[in-house]
Amino acid sequence: MKLILAVLVLVLVVETQAQWYKYPGQAIGGAKDMWRAYRDMREADTIGADKYFHARGNYDAANRGPGGRWAAEVISDAREALQALTRHGNSDAEADHEANRWGRSGGDPNRYRPESLEEKY
Repeated sequence: MKLILAVLVLVLVVETQAQWYKYPGQAIGGAKDMWRAYRDMREADTIGADKYFHARGNYDAANRGPGGRWAAEVISDAREALQALTRHGNSDAEADHEANRWGRSGGDPNRYRPESLEEKY
């Protein structure tokens, strides 16, 4: 009985730790998601759509798993820190943070979607 219990515990522990190898791929994919959202935001050039793209990039990245969520957080925080440092930040930085957090937590990015934004985004 002790042997069966030990094997069961070992299997459960190994299974929960067996996903570590996916982390780098998730992080790379998450970074690509963030880049795609930024590129789409620049292409759309729609007033009031930046929060949507913040939320969408973080949402897509976080849906890849822990690695993607980490990449989204690092990239979002680095961008905000760089803007604050160079004083080229926007006046609604807190709203950007909120959109980032909303997307990373699995919230629907369409909450921030302006009606004037093209459907392809």
